[in-house]
Amino acid sequence: MGASDAGEVRSTCPYCGVGCGVRISHAAGHITAVAGDETHPANFGKLCSKGLALPKTLSRSSRLLQPQVRASRGEPRVPVSWDVALDHIADRFAGSIERHGPDSVAFYISGQLLTEDYYVFNKLAKGLIGTNNVDTNSRLCMSSAVAGYKATLGADAPPACYEDLDHAACLFIAGSNMAFAHPVLYRRIEEARRKRPDLKTIVVDPRRTDTAAEADLHLAIAPGTDVALFNAMLHVLLAEKRVDRGYIEAHTEGFEPLERELSACTPEWAAGVCEISADDIRLAARWFAEGPTLSLYCQGLNQSTSGTDKNATLVNLHLATGQIGRPGAGPFSLTGQPNAMGGREVGGMANLLSAHRDLSNAAHREEVAKLWGVKSVPDKRGKTAVELFEALNEGTVRCVWIACTNPAQSMPDQALVRAALARAELVVLQDCYADIETARFADVLLPAATWGEKEGTVTNSERRISRVRAAVAPPGEARADWEIACDFAHRLGHQLGRDGERLFPYTSAEEVFAEHCETTRGRDLDITGLSYAVIEERGPQQWPFPEGAAEGLARLYTEGRFPTASGRARFHVAGYTAPAEVPTELFPLRLTTGRLRDQWHGMTRTGRAASLHDHEPEPRVTMHPEDLATRGVEDGALVRVRGPRGTLTLRARSSDEVRRGDLFIPMHWGGRFLAGGGVNALTISRYDPHSFQPELKHAIAEVEGVVLPHALLAMGVVADPDRALAALAPLLDRFAYASCGLAGGEYPAVILRAACANAIPEHLVAQVDRVFGFPATRGGLSYDDRSAGFSRVARRLGTRLAAVRLLGESTGSEWLVDLITQGTNVAGLGYQLLAPSAVAPEGAASRGRILCTCHDVPEARVAEGIEAGLDLAALQSTLKCGTGCGSCVPALKRLCSARKREAVAA
Repeated sequence: MGASDAGEVRSTCPYCGVGCGVRISHAAGHITAVAGDETHPANFGKLCSKGLALPKTLSRSSRLLQPQVRASRGEPRVPVSWDVALDHIADRFAGSIERHGPDSVAFYISGQLLTEDYYVFNKLAKGLIGTNNVDTNSRLCMSSAVAGYKATLGADAPPACYEDLDHAACLFIAGSNMAFAHPVLYRRIEEARRKRPDLKTIVVDPRRTDTAAEADLHLAIAPGTDVALFNAMLHVLLAEKRVDRGYIEAHTEGFEPLERELSACTPEWAAGVCEISADDIRLAARWFAEGPTLSLYCQGLNQSTSGTDKNATLVNLHLATGQIGRPGAGPFSLTGQPNAMGGREVGGMANLLSAHRDLSNAAHREEVAKLWGVKSVPDKRGKTAVELFEALNEGTVRCVWIACTNPAQSMPDQALVRAALARAELVVLQDCYADIETARFADVLLPAATWGEKEGTVTNSERRISRVRAAVAPPGEARADWEIACDFAHRLGHQLGRDGERLFPYTSAEEVFAEHCETTRGRDLDITGLSYAVIEERGPQQWPFPEGAAEGLARLYTEGRFPTASGRARFHVAGYTAPAEVPTELFPLRLTTGRLRDQWHGMTRTGRAASLHDHEPEPRVTMHPEDLATRGVEDGALVRVRGPRGTLTLRARSSDEVRRGDLFIPMHWGGRFLAGGGVNALTISRYDPHSFQPELKHAIAEVEGVVLPHALLAMGVVADPDRALAALAPLLDRFAYASCGLAGGEYPAVILRAACANAIPEHLVAQVDRVFGFPATRGGLSYDDRSAGFSRVARRLGTRLAAVRLLGESTGSEWLVDLITQGTNVAGLGYQLLAPSAVAPEGAASRGRILCTCHDVPEARVAEGIEAGLDLAALQSTLKCGTGCGSCVPALKRLCSARKREAVAA
């Protein structure tokens, strides 16, 4: 494209399930800017820090531009044509199917695919090959919500909508840090509370997150004890006659067995299990019953061996109080990925069929076979995510095709997953990036188009279907995911003697969507009234939207009728069961994982935007101060986190935001950014028996201080940050501790922090030096004191410090980051830049942690403003913090409140 192709395209953000509309500006074949779409009903123009930084994530140097194939393990991959690559895969898949049956192959796909991509992959596996071995990373985030809805309401259909935030009198937020994970929706909550100060907010979370800190009632339960809490709340409502008997009798079934189960679930009993106050349980129950109450929940409920029970017992509370099907009320599962909903709609999971049909239902299988024009679809449930990798490790699944996801970072029990990928006979990775962790195991790499380059649709958390549009052409030979799958289906069909061309005749994503719509006719999610043209004309639409409808339904079950055999909702009877792992003498601490504000999933995309690293420059394990003191560890010291499956070395962060006995480690860092592979070296692969979702939120561990006196700190402005990070990634595991990342500013930089117990080998230092441009031919400084173990080099570019590498015991020179990224004039500093001291020279102090990413405002400047008497409004006016995406507003409020408390105490 040339400069004349400049323009703007409306599309949808590729991050969380809020489904924000965006306006993409482009010129000369490149995306130049992203802004919120004021006309989109999900966000009305608002975007979070991640969405605003999207143009910064579109590095071309790390893109996969041409198919690559290796003939056998141990050999390098070589670039090939699409014909060669797809014929090679078809030969291997066909051979495995002929020798070992269709269940010897599998597909592992993603909630970041578009609905059209998902549909084709699902049809490819179940319709052409004849295997249900197609599962998705949505299994890791949303499958318990699916199972919970189906167990109680009869269908996988969130009954509420975003507008309900404006009508609720009580918000019950469970297992979700919305302020970080769904920030645009949280902005809407902030606005609702501003307009209606009597709106009550209850947050259920073991940690005092930004969301919990702003709640009227924070129930800091012990990890994994949600079922005990929900059952006790319903016990209170029964005892105090606050249930809606009329609604129960008219619209539900199964309440009597539940009443018997609840008789022993007193608030005093639950207080002991949950480790919270019985009075707080009573208060939460009363506020819930007063309503209208909207529950908002996410991974804290889903990622559990009892995730289905957690979801369903929360729905029980809504059914028992009639808090469903009316404005401001309902159980509302918040989707983690942009199109986890769309994947569920097309049946893109191992236990589902198209349009919310059940694989176990013979009539449903017959319907799908007829719609697709095949004799039958298989009746045996396919391998779900954890089972799939176990089967790869055992050798019963031999070939796996992975699309748009990174299991070598995101799956639990990474030792098993990586062993499985290493053992597989064929690993195909279809992705836009060539440098993700899973690529190391791939025999074939297929270049896929990514956000901003492809056409299709996604469905957000409130069942709203939005268009995704291309602003620029894919680079190199990258192609749309659905197109790659169709091309392969034609070739494989020929190999298997089946008519792949007939089954996959599509020439556009729009044709795929039209077929998907037809499969929904008469179903709960009927969208036969939708088309690309309708969405173009009327904007994003909620389902159901049957033929002849003028608009979709904002709320479901408004008349109290449910998609079950009886038409009644079903109460779910479940007792509390402890998490799959409980603390032991060897592993006495409880580990939970979660999200940070400015990163998303495995950092495949956000990890390429320097500004998104500034709020949390490196991963840390957060512990209660007393737990650290017990172990003789100071805040900021390196610790080793040990679990039954692996170890991880991190810096400790002391904070009473976590309970005693608990640990928190963010989920985002993997092997590209951290030695040891990230927190999933520690997580457990045990899963819920109904949803098959693994328990990523709870594991056991121990923490011990570790002495690593030989440290290395390297940072600098490089020509290509993606290539530098890719060069550093293989080196990380050669240190006892290492993390790498970026730092934002006028001159974004790459940073490596590392340490070892023994002297770092010179050849390893030399490899690091090459990444940062040492030895410098011009503007170089060096300082060596071998007797003291110090070696330091710097590279200047005019009056700017371009790069520095410090080797030795005293390397706490983080102040150098700001000198590099801010372009500070260092002409007068000279060898002070290399002095073996952690003390910054005068005028070169570090700005510290960045609180506001949008306007690059350090927390220190905010603290100075508060000390000078500025309130929140004055801080926003003076420093501009909190006036961009707004994600830092909760932290600003917290700092202002802390200063007020200090003033009162004084």
